[in-house]
Amino acid sequence: MANATNTAEMATPTPNPGAFQSLARNNSYVIPGLYDLNVEDTNWVLTSSFIIFTMQTGFGMLESGCVSVKNEVNIMMKNIIDIVLGGFTYWLFGYAMAFGRGELNNPFVALGDFLIDPGVSDPLFGPIFAAFLFQLSFSTTATTIVSGAMAERCNFKAYCIFSFFNTIVYCIPAGWVWGEHGFLKNLGVVDIAGSGPVHLIGGASAFASAAILGPRLGRYAKGTDPLPLGNPVNACMGLFVLWWGWLAFNSGSTYGVSGAKWAYAARAAVMTMMGSFGGGSFSIIYSMVNNDGRMDVVDLINGILASLVSVTAGCYLYHAWEAILIGAIGSALCCFGMPLFDRMGVDDPVGASSVHGIAGIWGVLAVGFFADNPLRMDTTGGRSGLFKGGGWYMVGVQSLSALCLACWGVCSTFLLLWLINKVVPIRMDPNEELLGADLMEHRIRHTQIGISRALSALAPIQLDLDDVIDAPPIGRNPGHERCVDEIEAASQKLHQWRQAMDKFGNREQSATGKASGSRRRVKGFLSRGTPANGAENAGYERDATVSVKMTSGRAPTKEVHQMAVIGSEQSYQLGGGDRNSDRNFAWID
Repeated sequence: MANATNTAEMATPTPNPGAFQSLARNNSYVIPGLYDLNVEDTNWVLTSSFIIFTMQTGFGMLESGCVSVKNEVNIMMKNIIDIVLGGFTYWLFGYAMAFGRGELNNPFVALGDFLIDPGVSDPLFGPIFAAFLFQLSFSTTATTIVSGAMAERCNFKAYCIFSFFNTIVYCIPAGWVWGEHGFLKNLGVVDIAGSGPVHLIGGASAFASAAILGPRLGRYAKGTDPLPLGNPVNACMGLFVLWWGWLAFNSGSTYGVSGAKWAYAARAAVMTMMGSFGGGSFSIIYSMVNNDGRMDVVDLINGILASLVSVTAGCYLYHAWEAILIGAIGSALCCFGMPLFDRMGVDDPVGASSVHGIAGIWGVLAVGFFADNPLRMDTTGGRSGLFKGGGWYMVGVQSLSALCLACWGVCSTFLLLWLINKVVPIRMDPNEELLGADLMEHRIRHTQIGISRALSALAPIQLDLDDVIDAPPIGRNPGHERCVDEIEAASQKLHQWRQAMDKFGNREQSATGKASGSRRRVKGFLSRGTPANGAENAGYERDATVSVKMTSGRAPTKEVHQMAVIGSEQSYQLGGGDRNSDRNFAWID
């Protein structure tokens, strides 16, 4: 026995004098619930974190499928930026402001554990890393919600700055609800997986972003009807990936599987699915009634997502029928809310303001009405919802939480974008918007597909193609097409006017015999120094085309492009001259 004891003592490393300095630094509280993890719990939290990160793929596919083809790559790039820059700032200061432990903590914000990186001798070494990764996955999700609402007209550089600082918009209210210092948590607010701190904050921020950016060019020129999707298949695939990630999002928020946690994790997963069944069922009925028996892709997708948002706050506090009802109500609020925002002139391409904002408010409030008091868990502090005999207290604190989070999300985002706009314009240049962010920001040029040719070939056959012929093509923005048509019409009028003035100049030369003087007068009147007939302008030809030098790789090529010019007749070369010399140019392929 003595030998065994000596062997055990020799196997245990002796800590150096500073081995537990980090323990003193990291233990302002007596092991807060955030770090109360054993081996099984840590395994569950880490695995859930990995799955939650796959939701970035779902958001990217859904958002890129909802916008025109010429902006789909830009959306995916924004999702990458959200992880890289948003994740970096969450490590720098976000986690510290939400869950940090320090002497300066107050009910509004935490101040401790900046640049968190515990030493290997820290007794909380493993739990700190597991908790940080789990909360990081939540933070990047909240930021990504906003990117879809800003699609197709946001300056990419400005969005990078926004993504870098948007961590502040998320982390402070997350601390209110989940941090040991948070005033809402200490009042008894219950939000298991983030209907409020993640989705409501993301939806409120999306609403503010869409409002301050303004609608896309031509968006409401023909009413408020939804625009065609760029890629409906991608949008549906994004829904499936998000559905998968949501299971980890909610069941992982039991924060372990020890004790009674594993049972409630299973309940959370099942109630998550039940909520989506209720929301999906309502959106099917709504879409069929609203579209004369046809199923609208956006209604179905967003109805399901809204139901998932709604059931998230109390995912393991509900019975099955309650989850179905909560999901159905959330879906209804979303489906009726999307056209309402359009009537307000708030152009949200993916409906994030309704899916995450309105449904997020309902999800927070639903806990106050339907929540059970979970046995062997202190989630609700022993309280129950109004319909379970718990009185009005939970309804009151949940309502306060929804109000605080919504106001914070809108106001802080308005302020952040206003400040960014002082440095970098947050709105794309109109001409760049018409060409698409993929080409202008990332130099990606899309090719067209042959749907129109197929319709033309089938038209003579005795088939009823009226409905499909009248349907707008996907992958294009009809509002932008109308703007381009107007520019082309103006260009044609300008060309006709130029020809008339050429004839007037020639007639004046014949009548007076002073050709050179007349030519100078016409030249100065027409083009501010450019000869009236365009003979000295290498980019001008009689058929209103210009030769544009394009560079692909190392070998320069030459293509002929139509050019519409508003208020200017200067020649323009891509890859050669100053592309920003005249912001009135609009290039159309």
